[in-house]
Order: sequence, then structure tokens, then C-alpha cells
Amino acid sequence: MISGNIEGIRDSILAELENIYDYEIEKGKFVTEEIINLISDISIHINREINVAIDRKSKIIDVAIGDSNSVELPILDISNKKLSGVRIIHTHPNGYPNLSMIDISALLKLKLDAIAAVGVTEAGINGINIGFCKLDGQKLVHEEIENLSVEKACNFNYANIVEEMEKNLRKVDVVEDDREIAILVGIDTQESLDELEELARACDVTVVDTMFQKRNKVDNVFFIGSGKARELAMLKQIKRANLIIFDEELSGVQIKNLEAVTGCKVIDRTILILEIFARRAKTREAKIQVELAQLKYRSGRLLGLGSIMSRTGGGIGTRGPGEKKLEIDRRRIRDDIHDLKMELDKIKKNRALQREKRESSGIPKISLVGYTNVGKSTLRNLLVEMYPGDNTTKKEAVFAENMLFATLDATTRSMILPDKRVAALTDTVGFVRKLPHDLVEAFKSTLEEVSFSDLLIHVVDVSSETVIKQIRAVEIVLQELSALDKPTILALNKCDKATTEQIEMVKDTFKDYIIIEISAKDKINIDVLMEKAVELLPRTLKRVEYLIPYSESSAGAYLHRNSIIEEESYEGEGTKIIAVVSDEVFNKTIKYLVKEL
Repeated sequence: MISGNIEGIRDSILAELENIYDYEIEKGKFVTEEIINLISDISIHINREINVAIDRKSKIIDVAIGDSNSVELPILDISNKKLSGVRIIHTHPNGYPNLSMIDISALLKLKLDAIAAVGVTEAGINGINIGFCKLDGQKLVHEEIENLSVEKACNFNYANIVEEMEKNLRKVDVVEDDREIAILVGIDTQESLDELEELARACDVTVVDTMFQKRNKVDNVFFIGSGKARELAMLKQIKRANLIIFDEELSGVQIKNLEAVTGCKVIDRTILILEIFARRAKTREAKIQVELAQLKYRSGRLLGLGSIMSRTGGGIGTRGPGEKKLEIDRRRIRDDIHDLKMELDKIKKNRALQREKRESSGIPKISLVGYTNVGKSTLRNLLVEMYPGDNTTKKEAVFAENMLFATLDATTRSMILPDKRVAALTDTVGFVRKLPHDLVEAFKSTLEEVSFSDLLIHVVDVSSETVIKQIRAVEIVLQELSALDKPTILALNKCDKATTEQIEMVKDTFKDYIIIEISAKDKINIDVLMEKAVELLPRTLKRVEYLIPYSESSAGAYLHRNSIIEEESYEGEGTKIIAVVSDEVFNKTIKYLVKEL
């Protein structure tokens, strides 16, 4: 019986493949030329991978058909002390014999005796690569024999390799290595590539090398050109990488072609950022926003996303909707996007109601904005600790860590300003260069807090070598949010780590800003920052004294709900209240007013 994706395959072809079960393989031979030629011819004809599984008795135990990128494997009994006893021979109708990331993953996770990839095109067989398991200390890695002819592959003496491997397996306890080891590729600037490395670190990826190619025009097929792609494939083998990350956005076709040439999972900067957001999202709103951005990104790239969307591959790009198979059609994705937007709209309405309540109370609103990993969350935690509001506890400190995108969920907490007014302080998601447009769109409901703020504190890492570019990147997003003209303080964080030249360069470049040097970590100039914030915030609150008759206690209850009660005492004629009120509350309670303070 032929397993896998047999939909649309003619019965005559299936019958031809069925005959493979009757083929005999001579003892000691890896496979026969007859089998290789047959699966190669049919693979080209149907443009799908064909997979043949053979046990150690040289008996064919499974024949399967896959799509153009992957194929099903038989269920195997996996032991920690020995190999599975099965070798796999399969075709690559893209013409490349390199073992793909999925091939290598299957070889190691299923502990196959060997896996062979036959690169086939209309012109014939391009070569055969055979991969084996080997030990590197306690870790299972792979070794690949490349570009064998059909004759050499058929007669390849694999038995000795398998015997030696099993002897070594019995001596050690294998530790599965799930690390993602990456090579970074960029064509923009070295600074952008350095930032990509920080993004990779935020995803627990180990970067072993980088490749930088300055070019004005990208290659439509491989992005970096066929020669560089082959060079990248060699570098991947030398460095034993299992992931390649491009600093620019790739098309689905480019990803597919690069994976075929390198035999490795390929992702771009956008997928990496989406992955970080998927890992960091905690609230339902943030999770919906991330999934929405992922679906929008992938809807135009269903063709050839290959191992990115494969369960076999695992790792980056496989969270949330990434686990769904390539067979998901665009109609299904459109339906999912619609449902998520509806749910997000409900959350947005709730957020708007909360905002209206804050606005009606007259409480001034401060938003912390800035590039990712500049210290916004550290500053936020410090401010609510130094100027605590009545709803702030130690438990409400937000996650602050030296990594990109540590904060995704906008958090708003009250604080008491130095002039005793209450303010709402919001910490927002960090920005970054080349922030995916779909992500900005998805997070607009969260970032709207910025648009409705009375004051922005733009936090920057003044010690960064790319501080100017970071400020410009934030300005671009603020422009998109129509918030660039709001009163803004440029807070030069980590001033204790910066040189005088770095600080002066920022001050000379951004002369239109009010600039204050601070250190959130060491509490430097925080009082100066808040004094300037008090000066810039609109004064819409009044401090007043009321006398509420005992017969109208509902007015006192109203004040308790909608103002800040500073003092309350019981007099002969009624309740004396000193409160800080908004214009709206002031107008509604003016009949009880004794005096403005």
C-alpha cells in the first residue's frame, strides 16, 4: 500500500509504486539502481517527493508520496541505545540532493540508520547525498556524504558506519540538543545585522557566524544570488548550523529556494520578530495581535514556506498559526483573520471605555515610548515605586530584562506626581527598525494609548552606538500614530554609561526636544524628570473645599468615586471634604463649594 499524499495520483502510477515492495535488494547494498530510477522518474512526473523505507534485512517496509517539500515517514520504535534499523531513500524534485532541515531532523529524532536524498530534474539525477547519525560527546549530530553517483550510492558501505555508531550509543546517554544554531545574512548595514543578532538572542538562538553582502538589487530567486547561496550552504555545513536568518523580508519563493540549496530552515527578520512577540505575549489581547500579524504575513506566502511551517522541523516560526500545515488555503486564513479582528474590536471597545473613564476623571496621561530594550520598563517600575498611586503594589512591577521586546502588553498604573496630582503612567511595546507593518497595524489598539497621552517620555539608550537611528525609528512609528507633535521629553537613559561625546551628539541632533539625562537603574535625575513632566502636563484639576449637608450624602459618595479625597471631617452643618477634582466634577458639585484652595 502507498501511504502519504496520493490525492490526484493516477491508479497506474500507484500500481507501479506498489511493485517496489516486490523488489529485492542484494545483501550489503544500500539500495538498487532500479528503485532509484523508478522513484526519480515518477517524482519528476508528479512533482512530489517519493519515500522508500528499507529495514536491515533489506526488505522494503514503506513507500510514501509527499508534497514538493516533505513526505510522511513510517512509525518507528525509537530507543536511546540503538538506531531504528531503517534507512530512508527519497527524492527531491527541486533538483537539489542536499539534505533538508526536515531530512536532518528526521534522521536525528527517529535515529535512522541513514537517509538519502536524490536530487532529480527533467534532465535526470543531479546527485545523491547520504546522511548518518554520529556522536559529538553526548549529542547526536549528523554527517553528510555529498554528490554521490547512482552507482556509488547503491554500493555505499553503510553497514560499518551503523555498527560503529550503535557501539558508541551503548556507551553514552544521549542528550537531545534542541538548540537553534544560526547564521545571519544581511545586505543593509552592519548595525542592522548586529541588531538582528540581538533579536536572535531574544529568541534563545545561538549565532555562530554572519554573512554580509552589500548589494543594491536583490535576486528574485535567492535574494543574495545563486553563488552566494551555495557559499551559504557550505558555511552552514562548516558551522553545523540548523537555521539561517535573513535581515530583510523574503518572499515565499525565495525561502523555498534557499532551503532547497542550503538544506536548512530559512527565516527572515519579520518571522523572527513575530516569534519573539509570540513568546512574550501574555494577555489575550497581545496573543490575538501577534496571531493576526502572523496570519497576515503568511497569507501571501503560502507557496513554499516549507520547513518553517513543518511540525517535523520545530523551533522558530512554529508557534500558534505556524503549526498549521501548508494545505491551509487562503479562504481559511481570511476567515481566521476576520474572527481575530472581531475579537480584537471587542477588546478595543473595552479599552476605549476605560480610557473615557480616565479622561472624564481629568487624570493626566503619560506614556513611555522608545526603542526596544532602552530601559522603559525599568523606568516605569522605578516611577511607580517612587511615586506610588493607590492601585500600585510591588506585585505589579512589569518584566524588565536586558533583551529586545521584554514588554509587549501596555500596562497603565496610577502615580502621584510631585505636585500631588494623580497621573496615569503607561508603558508601551518597544519599537525597532524594520518593524513589520502588519505588527504595527495589529498593535495599533495597544499603541493608541500613545495617541491619547498628554505627555510622551521618549526613553533612549544614549550609550548605544546607534542611538540616532533608534530615535529616528521611533519617530517614524510615532508619525504613523499621529503622535509626533505631542509634548515630549527626550530622556537620555544610561547617561552614566555614555561618553560626553555621545550625549552632546544627541543634544546637537535633536535641539527641538526637551532633553534630560537620567539613569533608571541608578536613580539619577529622576526627580528632575518628574518636575519637568509636572510642568508640561495640562492642569485640569482643582483643589477645593466642600461642605456636604448630611441630608445629601449621595454628593459625598459621588466625590469619593470621582475625585481624590485629601481630608474629610464631620462638622455641625455637614461633612467637610477637601478634594482634588476635574472640571466635570467641579461643575457638578459647585453648589457645595466653600472655596478653591
